[in-house]
Amino acid sequence: MRKICLALPTNRPCAETISAVHQEAVYAAENFGVEVHLLVLDSSEESAAARHGQVLRDLPAVPGVVAHHLGEAQQREFLARVIGRAGLDKPELLLDLMLPARLSYGACTNRAFLIAAALGCASVHRRDSDSRYQLLAGEPVFPIHHELLSLGERAADAAGAVTETALDARHADKPVSMVGSSFVGEMSVDIEEMYRIDPDVYYEVVGLWAPFHWSAQDKRQFADDSFRGAGAETFTRDHSVLTLVDPMRVDMCNIAFRGVHEQVPLMPATDTIGSDYFLIHLVHDATLPGVLHNRNIVNYYTGERRTDAGFMAYQMRFAKFFLSMLYLNAVYDRMEKAGEALLDERHGIRVPVIVDFLRESSRLDNAENVQRLDALDRTYRKLGGRYARFADLLAESRARLLDEARRDIEDFALLTETWSAMIRTSRTTGLYQLQRHPG
Repeated sequence: MRKICLALPTNRPCAETISAVHQEAVYAAENFGVEVHLLVLDSSEESAAARHGQVLRDLPAVPGVVAHHLGEAQQREFLARVIGRAGLDKPELLLDLMLPARLSYGACTNRAFLIAAALGCASVHRRDSDSRYQLLAGEPVFPIHHELLSLGERAADAAGAVTETALDARHADKPVSMVGSSFVGEMSVDIEEMYRIDPDVYYEVVGLWAPFHWSAQDKRQFADDSFRGAGAETFTRDHSVLTLVDPMRVDMCNIAFRGVHEQVPLMPATDTIGSDYFLIHLVHDATLPGVLHNRNIVNYYTGERRTDAGFMAYQMRFAKFFLSMLYLNAVYDRMEKAGEALLDERHGIRVPVIVDFLRESSRLDNAENVQRLDALDRTYRKLGGRYARFADLLAESRARLLDEARRDIEDFALLTETWSAMIRTSRTTGLYQLQRHPG
């Protein structure tokens, strides 16, 4: 029986989401005959984590569904064993990159990738704790339906499971490496207030994501298409496309990978939104087939995001995202130009090429990032209020942020270089020392 990992990383109370994702696991087991490992990676505070554990223990036992609830201590123990058994250089740094003290969207998903390998899972299906499923006739609409129809199949064979095909015939023998969709509801980045206060500032700030050489018109169009997912689209019927999936059309709250996640990890940068999006770009640029479907997940903001402290923390992650793009845009450009040359004869990623791209980008002059910080300082002060207070915090942190952005890409290169060894070791390490709940 094929094993899959349905992963839910969380650092907040989310008992209802855990129950809902368990329903998706049951749907997958009952309709596709797979063994689903529901993996809750829990970095939330003690009372919330205890509640999550109780929710999982109270779930009804369902054949084909196994739930794992792992706190950070358990995750660290597993990671230390993997890194130690792999005999890798800089083990303490690697452990810190896998489980940093600060929030990291990329690192939490990398942990899911390694643990999935230890569990013998062929694929990883990721959901977020601040999202929920759409309903059709009162029943939840589960993305895993499309993920299991196509993921891992030869593209030519997957064509019968989708609504339409928009894939050149030369890709027919390649495996479907990613299946994903997007979200509806609130923007994935908390900047709607910025647009209401001053649309011109909004466009200038969001445009900092784009490569510097783009025209003002291109940056404005890019901003219009950013962070909005599928907008207010309501699910009424299924539609799926076999294609080279546009990275702008999918979100990491609604994604599944097979194969590629065991070859290249995500960027382990801390306090940086978007640090978990690298594989979406890699799959597209390497011309690996994917499926884009319309079972969009509903995104919503937790109460913490609306507090002053939550606002400051989130804006810092947003600023660090812009700084990361100096390096990532350069890598994406190199990957896009390389295209199919990123693949070997077995359609696997040529990992040393990616490592070289990352290392070369780390040597870029950071003058563009100085300009990004200048632009954020000016625009946030123009917005006033708590945005101006954040500009003060940003000004105090300039040197540190510039250094961290460069170090993040260097660390990503190191992790990518060692990733295949960590995956191989995970497959033979197992989770026997970790707490496990039947789901």
